[in-house]
Amino acid sequence: MWQAILMGLGMVLVIEGLVFALAPSRLEELIRLMAAIPPETRRMIGLAALVAGAVLTSWAISLG
Repeated sequence: MWQAILMGLGMVLVIEGLVFALAPSRLEELIRLMAAIPPETRRMIGLAALVAGAVLTSWAISLG
């Protein structure tokens, strides 16, 4: 189980690191765009991402 958690965390860090390494100026634009979105909408986007991630994770666990 710990191996899967560490693997998932490592994959997230790789993807996040790619954004910073390959497109730092685009990241600044993204931050400005996110600031323009109302907080409640950002919260709903976050909750949707959380639910999608939980569903995908539980699906992946059930397959393995």
